[in-house]
Amino acid sequence: MTFRLALSRVAIGAVLFAGFSANAQNQTYAEKLGWPEGTRAVILHIDDAGMSWDSNLGTRRAMTEGVATSCSVMMPCPWVPDIVRWIKENPEIDAGLHLTLNAEWGKYRWGPVAGKPAVPGLVDKEGAMWSSTQQTVMNASADEIETEVRAQIDRARTMGFEPTHLDTHMGTILATDAFTERYLKIGMETGIPVMLPVGHNFYAKKQYGERAGAQAQMMGQILWNAGLPVLDDLHNTSYGWKTTDKTDQYIEVIKGTKPGVTMIIMHCTDPTEIFTEISSSSTTREGDLNAMLDPRLRKAIQDEGIVLTTWRELKERRDEI
Repeated sequence: MTFRLALSRVAIGAVLFAGFSANAQNQTYAEKLGWPEGTRAVILHIDDAGMSWDSNLGTRRAMTEGVATSCSVMMPCPWVPDIVRWIKENPEIDAGLHLTLNAEWGKYRWGPVAGKPAVPGLVDKEGAMWSSTQQTVMNASADEIETEVRAQIDRARTMGFEPTHLDTHMGTILATDAFTERYLKIGMETGIPVMLPVGHNFYAKKQYGERAGAQAQMMGQILWNAGLPVLDDLHNTSYGWKTTDKTDQYIEVIKGTKPGVTMIIMHCTDPTEIFTEISSSSTTREGDLNAMLDPRLRKAIQDEGIVLTTWRELKERRDEI
């Protein structure tokens, strides 16, 4: 993921910058959304729902038995009907779209929802999406990206699933200015919040550097003025914790969160023997699930006074302002 966010080419008009000031930025987005000063509101978010049966099982367990509060679905993947049925049966579930522009696994692949004729630049020699972000950047146009994203939203809505937010698989939709512009444009046009850390970015700066700084804050103000909620911060490094026991690491992250709205990303999976044929990531994904189910993490959240929230709540609070 990068934060080389373009300002000049987003077709929104300078009027959306109204209200941007240094004083406004002293407030966190949690405060702007109506929480008291100093509130640390956290979304514990699961990526990759719909990717496999194991992913769906892990998602369900983390959200119903554990402390996870949100998830997002990979619409091109084979196990989407299963997870969407569960979401529809449990309308309180906070579920968005994990906008998927890659198919990264060697033996387990998927193609674009829009189909090859509509988005040929997104398709490799196997008829699947490209394996890496860089390959997508090299071969796909921004128009094709927009076509595919809209197709994924359309499939969700066709299935009776209204996403609470949009985010990005492998960070690909934030890999270039042109892709990012389409992401923000679609979010504003559809009224669906988009994942973008634009506040103090305490954790985001640690991962992405100062690119997650002033330009991101200005882009956040555009989204905010368009009626969408945004994040103060994003933690996205847990995938690199290669262990099945991650509770202590998550507790450290929870304790380190700053006032504002922070999204913490994970990939909860309950792996069967089949999952090892899909991916070598079983250990870290199982570790995420174990942490979400661990009473020690729940206690740490309570002890720290963390407010657990969802994208649904963020949007409801934004609509009330």
